[in-house]
Amino acid sequence: MNAIKLMLLATALAFHNMAFADINIGVVLSLTGPGASLGIQERNAITMIPSTIGYEKLNITVLDDESDPAKAIRNAKKLIAENNIDVLIGSSLSPISIALVDVAAEAKIPMISPSASPQIVAPMNEKRRWAFKTTQNDALMAEEVISHIKSAGLRSVAFIGQGDSYGEGWYQEVAKHASLQGIEMVASERYARTDTSATAQVLKVLAAQPDAVVIAAAGTPSLLPHIALIDRQYKGRIYQSHGAANLKFLELGGKKVENTFLAVGPMLVAEQLPQSSPVRDVALEFVKAYDTKFGAGSRSTFAGHAWDAWLLLNRAIPEALKHGKPGTQEFRDKLRDSVEETKQFIGTHGVFNMTPQDHMGLDRRAAVMVEVKNGKWVLAQ
Repeated sequence: MNAIKLMLLATALAFHNMAFADINIGVVLSLTGPGASLGIQERNAITMIPSTIGYEKLNITVLDDESDPAKAIRNAKKLIAENNIDVLIGSSLSPISIALVDVAAEAKIPMISPSASPQIVAPMNEKRRWAFKTTQNDALMAEEVISHIKSAGLRSVAFIGQGDSYGEGWYQEVAKHASLQGIEMVASERYARTDTSATAQVLKVLAAQPDAVVIAAAGTPSLLPHIALIDRQYKGRIYQSHGAANLKFLELGGKKVENTFLAVGPMLVAEQLPQSSPVRDVALEFVKAYDTKFGAGSRSTFAGHAWDAWLLLNRAIPEALKHGKPGTQEFRDKLRDSVEETKQFIGTHGVFNMTPQDHMGLDRRAAVMVEVKNGKWVLAQ
């Protein structure tokens, strides 16, 4: 019997002879706007959540924040006021998730974000104690990228990032790890998520003649400086952040993103993982289910992060129900506590070990380096 079936059986046994109110889950994602290539994949995963857990009915409401923090805040407040949600999942983009932390904390409901920024959960304080996230921190992925640059014998790097919390977080980590590993940072440029050109930034980077360029952007905006670099005959290596690891990046980038390197979650290359990988079986099972529903080869890291949010809740909800009915503060408090108490729990992208100080809980097992070859993700050697 596979891992997910065993988990569902255990959940059903935990609910035996219990009957409570419906469990309401609110989801705020970027289904339109610059973050849509992330949010649509996350929504796909959310549609795979069963309608019941044990004997309890799940009511799941998904709203589009249009890649706008203000709209996301309005959506979250609507879900809290009108849908009486017990937990919030969202959003697709880091700046939006950061904005939602205050809303969840004020309502005293747990929030699980599929976004990357460490600012969602750190530094820990009274507000962030309600927030969790399933995506690897910038520090983890940037270290992987710089280590790969170092191992290739490259000596200089330039950075191009979005002018927001995601881009700035990546810059800080790239600069830190480059310094630690003796890699010279020769240029650092920013562009807006809504820009239609990054020519000026790319020209400055090219003038610095770096051996490698690291681009940190989420969704399709990651292609803007990348394509500009290729069009201007840049011959060095290009590295993207895990925010670019989606099908639209491959489809829209085409041959211009060939040989790009990315540090990503292991689910993206589940079949290529060694048998010793702790996440291989869970990742493969999710990929099979996702591809069956949405088409062969349709997986994305972002769908996996959304599914990991559900897996954490599926583990935590039975324990929370022992302490209160859905809709009560007792239930929500214990649901928060149960997620925080997650230990050695295998998701699609890594092994989660949460603590009161760490509401991500992932380690180096959650990162692998991939290269784009013939329009596909290939585990880098």
